[in-house]
Amino acid sequence: MEAYKKEFIEFMVDCQVLKFGDFVTKSGRKTPFFVNTGFYRTGAQLRKLGAYYAEAIKERFGFDFDVLFGPAYKGIPLSVAATIAISEKFGADIRYCSNRKEVKDHGDKGILLGSPIEDGDRVVIIEDVTTAGTSIEETLPIIKAQGDVTPVGLVVSVDRMERGKGEKSALDEIEEKYGLQTTAIVTMAEVVEHLYNKEYKGRVIIDDKLKAAIDAYYEQYGVK
Repeated sequence: MEAYKKEFIEFMVDCQVLKFGDFVTKSGRKTPFFVNTGFYRTGAQLRKLGAYYAEAIKERFGFDFDVLFGPAYKGIPLSVAATIAISEKFGADIRYCSNRKEVKDHGDKGILLGSPIEDGDRVVIIEDVTTAGTSIEETLPIIKAQGDVTPVGLVVSVDRMERGKGEKSALDEIEEKYGLQTTAIVTMAEVVEHLYNKEYKGRVIIDDKLKAAIDAYYEQYGVK
């Protein structure tokens, strides 16, 4: 596993973004782990987060695209942080764009903020985490309504590695249904590999009991 992936897993733990316990996902699944990027709350944290996204984007897509689109609301700071990091780390100048939940009819009008999306643009979507692929269904029509544009791919922070609406993983379903390339900074398998029965800052985060709960979750919701 690449060093930046290990660092990112520990970074999520430190920021309390990755939590273990009893949770319910947006899709209604009871889960022993939860990822909430709303807990990245400082400038230093967002700077680091953007750098991890930049690494994942470079590895999967390179920088052969024009716009990084972050769906409202959590995607807004993600798109900003990642495009700044791409510029600082790799010298590529990618435009950022997000949508508003409500169309603005004065001043900077329209549904978009940041860069406009123009004919010929290649667009990568950035999100926090995808469980069942519902968010992408709302996002793609917004992008495609802007003109003759090409949605290229989707990058998320964590691939939960569970079924979407069918038997395949949510990310695989997105690739198949929409023709998008997908990637994540880390997968849950990598999270478990790095944290299981290993001490981090004086405690074992994933012990045998939690590992059993995670395994049981994947037995029910994992890809068959």
